[in-house]
Amino acid sequence: MTGFHWNERGELSADLLDEIDWLDHGFGTRHSPAPGWPIATVKQIHSADVIDAAGLSGDRGQGDALVTHTPGLAVGVRTADCLPVLLVDVSHRAVAAVHAGWRGSAEEIVERTIERMRETYGTNPDQLRAAIGPGIGKCCFEVGPEVARRFSRWHPELAASEKNHLLDLVDINHKQLEGAGVRPENISESGLCTMDRTDILYSFRKERENAGRMLAWIAIRK
Repeated sequence: MTGFHWNERGELSADLLDEIDWLDHGFGTRHSPAPGWPIATVKQIHSADVIDAAGLSGDRGQGDALVTHTPGLAVGVRTADCLPVLLVDVSHRAVAAVHAGWRGSAEEIVERTIERMRETYGTNPDQLRAAIGPGIGKCCFEVGPEVARRFSRWHPELAASEKNHLLDLVDINHKQLEGAGVRPENISESGLCTMDRTDILYSFRKERENAGRMLAWIAIRK
């Protein structure tokens, strides 16, 4: 686990984001308590829909990413194998929380979120920082050929796939972030696989109906 650490709330924090003094964030685990303040979330539908969180409180609407530049308004996503991705525009003080499962990743949800931030806040991807939290790793994420082929844009060897593959969602989202203009040095990855570390993380693929959900969230301090 490089570039991440445990914070005082029992969550994971990204060093890259902790350097920003007007920001707060956390990647929850199966043991961390719920945050003590309201967090805007959405009904997640494994889409590439991005929601402006202005005026939201609690679980409102549906989609798989939220953006905001409102101080004191936390936005979050729930995961249990899918990737949580937190984005910060350090120039315009805007943030986003993204739920990137394989369906959302195939539809380029992180790129769509960055485009929404560009349209709404004037975000320049060159000024973005991104933290990719725990999710299912390539070590454990076997998919069929029809799913694998959807990712041939980032892994051309999958274009004619006729067999199962181990899919690397972290690498795919990293490539999408770079493709959208985010600098490689401004992208941080936890390196933790949910299916491999069910001692501290939830994994739906491994635990099925017994799996809870972990909350990844981010907020601009008042």
